[in-house]
Amino acid sequence: MEKKELLYEGKAKKVYTTEDPDVLIVSYKDDATAFNGLKKGTIVGKGAINNRMTNYIFKKLEEKGVPTHYIEELNDRETAVKKVEIVPLEVIIRNFSAGSFAKKMGMEEGVQFKCPTLEFSYKNDDLGDPFINKYYALALDLATEEEIDAITRYAFQVNEVMKEYFASLNIELIDFKIEFGRYHGQIILADEVSPDTCRLWDKDTHEKLDKDRFRRDLGNVEDAYQEVFRRLGIDK
Repeated sequence: MEKKELLYEGKAKKVYTTEDPDVLIVSYKDDATAFNGLKKGTIVGKGAINNRMTNYIFKKLEEKGVPTHYIEELNDRETAVKKVEIVPLEVIIRNFSAGSFAKKMGMEEGVQFKCPTLEFSYKNDDLGDPFINKYYALALDLATEEEIDAITRYAFQVNEVMKEYFASLNIELIDFKIEFGRYHGQIILADEVSPDTCRLWDKDTHEKLDKDRFRRDLGNVEDAYQEVFRRLGIDK
């Protein structure tokens, strides 16, 4: 599998075409951004960790019946994936109060919810990825009702699988953002699952092991990403 043309470069990844029109190569970068690109930096080793962690988690999700775009890990930073049409919805599942939710609702961080919450954001950088609901998405023709129902069902399924798995690593899954795509008429999980897209706290100390260390200038960002990777035990 060889990279051909650069199709897209985002904040954290580059996407290349291949000789197969149905297959792309995703290359993960060490670049880090926050606050819709207003804060920029580098987290050394992040690209390799996010690539390998995403692939590892996606394979676990596939085993549990969640279809994903994963095909094959090519090296530490690059993976072959199915070419999907991304549904322009960021899907956020929250198990505890944190971040913008805690601020918006006037809550302390770390309060466990009675049940997980789901929210959608319209994936549009120019608009700042605004919060929307199912009816906005239907009105704006971002997805069909069937697609939104499938996305919702898979999102909660992803949460249950990941929550249980991270708990086995003594990590609490606070919240996470995922994205879905259309692949030959089917909704499948795309993008990534990593400390960039999940809030992960040590179960005992509540130490943040995710991108919040970069967002909030908490220091030891690389160490936090490495700690999550170490607990995954991928290299064992």
